Amino acid sequence: QVQLVETGGGLVQPGGSLRLSCAASGIIFSINIMGWYRQAPGKQRELVAAITKSESTNYADSVKGRFTISRDNAKNTVYLQMNSLKPEDTAVYYCHAYQTAYHRDYWGQGTQVTVSS
Repeated sequence: QVQLVETGGGLVQPGGSLRLSCAASGIIFSINIMGWYRQAPGKQRELVAAITKSESTNYADSVKGRFTISRDNAKNTVYLQMNSLKPEDTAVYYCHAYQTAYHRDYWGQGTQVTVSS
């Protein structure tokens, strides 16, 4: 069993920055992949960024150069640094983890990010 808790969402102006964090707890053995997804109203949930245990990363084209994903394996935490935010980044952001040993996916409850002037 893995629990994911996201923090750091909020309201920011265009061009501003936010830092999201996601802490994993419970049976955290063999969580090899963690990532962030987002879903705007009326839109499909989409991958924003992902990172492996060895810190290989992958980003959506829309956020490349603006967002940075990182993880602290000792703290079982993944981060998403979001810079140069745009109104189209407004969405609920969800943390995701894949536990290889159990072939299981886990999702956080989501944190709202609103970019508006």
